[in-house]
Formats: sequence, structure tokens, C-alpha cells
Amino acid sequence: MEDFRLFTSLRYDPALLRVSDEGITDVGWNQKPSVFYMLDFHQDRLLRAATHWGWNSAIAVIAGDGGLKRLEEYLQGVVADVAGVPHRIKVELSRDGVLSHQKSPVPETPLDNLFPDHLPRPGQEGPSAQTGSGRAPSKNPEYEILVDSQHTAKSEFTHYKTTRRAMYDGARARAGLAPADRKEVLLFNDQDSSVMEGSLTTCYFWRDGKWVTPVVPREYTADQGSGGNDGTTRRWTLERQAAVPSR
Repeated sequence: MEDFRLFTSLRYDPALLRVSDEGITDVGWNQKPSVFYMLDFHQDRLLRAATHWGWNSAIAVIAGDGGLKRLEEYLQGVVADVAGVPHRIKVELSRDGVLSHQKSPVPETPLDNLFPDHLPRPGQEGPSAQTGSGRAPSKNPEYEILVDSQHTAKSEFTHYKTTRRAMYDGARARAGLAPADRKEVLLFNDQDSSVMEGSLTTCYFWRDGKWVTPVVPREYTADQGSGGNDGTTRRWTLERQAAVPSR
């Protein structure tokens, strides 16, 4: 299979350099001064996908501390001409270990949106009663949620993020979604009709007094999990127990 590339999309934002000054802790990679959001998670996502397909040249480029340094240096070159404006950077990795990218400006966002210490329950405004903290993501903008009219087959291409996107493009087309619409469509799998994920997002549901998100194993297997993507912000949320995996 040589007709696809691996990719991950990450945020470049000079505001991330304020993390320590604002006393925000437990932020992983971004505890060190860095303008790249969760860069180590993005490296790991690419590495696990390359390992799954046995792309040895790609693994050599991205693995270990050296791979993380190469990725960071590559990205520094990508943002050299953006004059400090936050950007979304789509980093692609080919079978032969070549990095490429696309980039586009994105709006500014509060650091609370990037490093929440909890997800507020439905209807909650202000600090969490459990944490006493106001570090929660904004509820705006709101999106209308639709459900796909067809099942999606779960596969290694829904578990790992690649340039094979026909299943997501198809779901959005069936729902009639345009890129700028504040709408999202949920995909569900062809085995037990479990929700997999959104076409562009990770989904969370409030159930029995807690937030849950579809089950996704760390490595792809055909018989485990919902079939959705093992995303970086999902990983962040689960590691901090702000949500739990559940069917």
C-alpha cells in the first residue's frame, strides 16, 4: 500500500509560551517552552501508525528523542514566515520517511480550552464543584450533531490517521455538510452500530454522571474497540480522567 500517507494535525500558537507564567501545570510536553501543542503525542501517533504498516524508513525519521527533535526542527521551518499568527499544521509522513505539510491560520483560543482540568457537566457554568477550578473548555461555538445514514466499516484506516479519507468525506457528503458549517456528523460501525467518532472530531457523551468516549485500543485490532481514531486530545482527556472509555 503506497497510495497513502500518514498525517497528524497540530496547533502552532505563541500563546503556549505563557503556560508556565500563568501557573498552568500538568500539561505534559507544553510544560517546557514550546509553540507546538502536544508535539510528543503527535510524534507518537505518527510512529505507531508507521510501526503498524512496517514503514521502516518512516520509523527511522520519527522515532525516539532524535525523531522528536527532527519533527520540532521541521515545524520551526514551517512557521518561520507566519509572523506569530496561530496556525493549524497538517504534517504528512510518507512510506519512505519524507515529511510534508499544509498550514492555515486559525483563531486565537484561551489556554483553558487547550489545557482543561475537567469537562463541565451539561448545564454547568463556572468552576467545577469537584476541582474548584475554572480551567474548563468553552462551550462556544455550539454545533448541531447529526448521525450518518450509513454504517462505516472499521479498519486500520479509521484507527490510524491517513490520507485515505473517503469514509469521512462520504459521511459529510451524506449529511450535506460544508466546511464552514457548525455541524458535525457521527459515524457508527458496521459490526455492532457503536458510535466511532465524528467526521472531524472526537465525541464525548454524558452518561451516568460522567463523560464517556468510544473505546479505542492503543493498537489496531479488528475485534476490539469502536473503530474510531486514537486522537491526541482524546488521549489527553483520558490520561487526566476527565472522561472514560465506554461503549
